Amino acid sequence: MIVEARGVRKLFGPRVAVDGIDLDVAAGECFGLLGPNGAGKTTTLRMLYGVTRPSAGTIRIFGIDIAADPRAVRRRLGVTLQENVQIDALTPVENLRVFGRYHLLRDPALGARIDELIDFLELRSHADVPVQRLSGGFKRRLAIAMSLLNRPELLILDEPTTGLDPAVRLALWARVRDLRAAGTTVLLTTHYMDEAQRLCDRVAIIAAGRVIAGGAPAALITAHLGRDAVEVDCAAEDEAGLLAGTPPPRHRLRSGRRLIAYVDDPAPLVARITQQGGAAARGMIVRPANLEDVFLRLAGHTLEGGA
Repeated sequence: MIVEARGVRKLFGPRVAVDGIDLDVAAGECFGLLGPNGAGKTTTLRMLYGVTRPSAGTIRIFGIDIAADPRAVRRRLGVTLQENVQIDALTPVENLRVFGRYHLLRDPALGARIDELIDFLELRSHADVPVQRLSGGFKRRLAIAMSLLNRPELLILDEPTTGLDPAVRLALWARVRDLRAAGTTVLLTTHYMDEAQRLCDRVAIIAAGRVIAGGAPAALITAHLGRDAVEVDCAAEDEAGLLAGTPPPRHRLRSGRRLIAYVDDPAPLVARITQQGGAAARGMIVRPANLEDVFLRLAGHTLEGGA
């Protein structure tokens, strides 16, 4: 295992930020910590790369106790923080050159690595533009490029695409897939369920500092809900009549007049609702169940909501 964490807790005064988390991340996989803001994801990452000391528990990275030898671990890591850490007056090439010196890289190897990363993150068109004039998407690409300078065995990405437009998110997802295909182990945090489903081999869903579920995204959906979700407008008192004569849903959730029924085969329920007509049929949506549905099922609120 690349990452092994056991019983990890973190207290900030009386507040429990992380409450007994266990994690295992295997070599070559993309592993996601999924949860809302404030769930404890970033604090967990900070403990994993040795910036924050756990209040209890043990963490081993590459088989090394992070508390005993953090330098040995950090030289094999790449970390992209939530906030970009760049020198605004310098260009991407200049930022990469400065950051490369921190890793004791020297020319010609440093220059070659910078050229490689500029092309890999598609920064060539803005390579000589000062960072202060770059868009958020280009700044994010540069942040990831900086974290890859030392060819890390483990890349840690803390909410890498928050606030980016869909096109830039897709471009960065492609780069993460390329890294994983090349053998880099990736550990990321996100509160975007689609990001986790598309990128991660396994996820741990975190709420209030605890892991409430874990596994492959598709397996979690199957285990806790069903393959599909059928959403309709239906008053609570009309629910029994609407569902009568169909196989019972594996799970139901309600938000005001909106009913969500999770089923493995939506056809009987869709036929029943269509036959009845009215507001339910007009407002019906049939879609695949997703990780946000799992979180809603387990934690009682959405990923965007607080824990």
